[in-house]
Amino acid sequence: MNQKGIVVGLNLNNRNNFEESMVELENLSLACDIHIVGRITQNARKVNSAYYIGNGKIEELIELISEKNAEIVIFNHELSGSQLRNIEEKVQCRVADRTALILDIFAQRAKTREAKLQVEVAWLQYELPRLVGSNENLGRQSGGVGTKNRGAGEKKIELDRRKIEERIAALNKELEILKGQRTTQRKERKESNIPNVALVGYTNAGKSSIMNAMMDQSQHKDNKKVFEKDMLFATLETSVRHIKVSGNKSFLLSDTVGFVSDLPHNLVKAFRSTLEEVCEADLLIHVVDISNPHYEAQIDVTKETLKQIGADHIPVIYAYNKIDLVDETLEHKEGIYISAKKNRGIEKLINLICDEVFTDRIQCTMLIPYDDVKAVPYFNQNANVLDTAYVNEGTVLNMECTQMDFYKYKKYVITQ
Repeated sequence: MNQKGIVVGLNLNNRNNFEESMVELENLSLACDIHIVGRITQNARKVNSAYYIGNGKIEELIELISEKNAEIVIFNHELSGSQLRNIEEKVQCRVADRTALILDIFAQRAKTREAKLQVEVAWLQYELPRLVGSNENLGRQSGGVGTKNRGAGEKKIELDRRKIEERIAALNKELEILKGQRTTQRKERKESNIPNVALVGYTNAGKSSIMNAMMDQSQHKDNKKVFEKDMLFATLETSVRHIKVSGNKSFLLSDTVGFVSDLPHNLVKAFRSTLEEVCEADLLIHVVDISNPHYEAQIDVTKETLKQIGADHIPVIYAYNKIDLVDETLEHKEGIYISAKKNRGIEKLINLICDEVFTDRIQCTMLIPYDDVKAVPYFNQNANVLDTAYVNEGTVLNMECTQMDFYKYKKYVITQ
């Protein structure tokens, strides 16, 4: 571990999930290579405007920092600029909050150009209201040209703020271009009439592992596996893969960034273009880590985040993952119980997805004349052909096909 840290939490009005939130803060710290050596908590009805926690707790914190030789203190809620400055001056130690921790993890994990831009925008938006400095730095800059001061000029803090705002504007302009490219890709996928299924859920629930397990069962073997690791926010960018199953049925599967409680508003806003993949989906697979003792609270966080991005109206299948890590059988909730690592229940999950997204399939028999040389190969590639026969007039196909294909080739239908 690079640093020793102490976590600080304020339990306002006996919040129900306070303990889970503190455990999660420790896990977020671990993801930033911070070894937690102590914890300070306080029950209160309101926040201390100067130090977030009360004066007595601040003194307790100073003693703990000295005792444990801590190098950083992490607060479980977002601190204002003045609170950050006041606490640092008081404890003589680096201070960070939950938002800064999550932003730091995102900055470390971002790989694609779009993810890096989104993280930088979120960082700058976080820093903008927290611009602080010494009296010297905040002094006015000289105006005019040469040695004559022709005006008081701007304060240094105003200059810094303007630079940040200009940088945010430039980054957003570049992101709009990337967003346009993503929109074009989504439009092309929609026009292909292939259903879109998105994996959503709490961070580290196993979404990427499920995607890789489903790709192993796909008949479309050109797929490149996605990165998976047992850590928070392993996936920061949306990956889309083509899954082809029996009966010539295909769907697109999207792996998305995981959610977390108290996800910073700036991050939700910055990653909105990436999360639009979720909003465009025909079906959501809500992945739940059933081995986590706080999985019900994580379900609620995911539901709330989906509501924030406008995706709470899309049909959902609950996939309770990591069932191999649970001693007793918990199969009492509506959904499917799987283990992506042990490849348990993946085939059943694929069948559930197919039942949900291929409801427009029509079983029919078509007589296709021999002079239409493209129709038969097309159906062999895109429909579930159950039987083929050859007669004088042409090729007889007994099959399941999409409504769109049924009406497109309706002139050839002999029975339905």
